[in-house]
Amino acid sequence: MRFAALLLAAALAGCAANGCRAGEPAMLAQLYFGRTMHGQPIDDAAWRDFLAASVTPRFPDGLTVLDGYGQWRSRATGAIGREVSTVVMIATDAGAETAARLAAIRAEYRARFMQDSVGLVTGAACSSF
Repeated sequence: MRFAALLLAAALAGCAANGCRAGEPAMLAQLYFGRTMHGQPIDDAAWRDFLAASVTPRFPDGLTVLDGYGQWRSRATGAIGREVSTVVMIATDAGAETAARLAAIRAEYRARFMQDSVGLVTGAACSSF
């Protein structure tokens, strides 16, 4: 957790150093959610319920949801897995509180839908809404 907060702060420092010509310094977080459980699809109603109960309350200012398809290599077997996925993009501030909210979302999804992981990619950005 501490490492994640430092990583987010470093990412924002890069944006601040370069300056934002359009908008304000921000962090862009991308969460990658696999949409299968035990080989069966996680239906849209279950996904919307998770989004409404776990993601939106933590990031009420807004987010974008994209449908996707992804693949990954199993660390245990080396096999390539493929599945439908959902990507959530959030432009937000960086810091320990944001890192904690993202970690909580990832942990809840893994537990609720028996996922090995939820991908997270963050980077410095400039945002204007």
